[in-house]
Amino acid sequence: MILGVGIDLIEVERIQASYERFGERFLHRILHPAEIAYCLTHKKPAPFLAARFAAKEAISKAFGTGIGAQLGWLDMEVGRRASGEPFVVLHGNGLKLLEARQAHTVLLSLSHTQAHATAVAILKGRQS
Repeated sequence: MILGVGIDLIEVERIQASYERFGERFLHRILHPAEIAYCLTHKKPAPFLAARFAAKEAISKAFGTGIGAQLGWLDMEVGRRASGEPFVVLHGNGLKLLEARQAHTVLLSLSHTQAHATAVAILKGRQS
């Protein structure tokens, strides 16, 4: 059963500007160490950083909370399987919301170009 859907689109340039202005402080505010490590392995990390930013916005929309007190940036993590498929790991308030919504998983799809990054998240619930 689908409990929520979220989508986000962001300009890569916006994330690049924040990274250039605030550096590591910006990255550690929104991403987990494994996410940062993955993104920084690329010659041009901004599209990958932007995709994770969009993913977290989309996940928060699927939960119906947005980013804030109920669900923070570090309550969500985007992992990557060997096949390249992204997956969601929830921490702290993310796990609490998953349980409160009687959900069992968050599906995630990411895409990006040099100019834009987008993400779609689907919150799946338990079948009655």
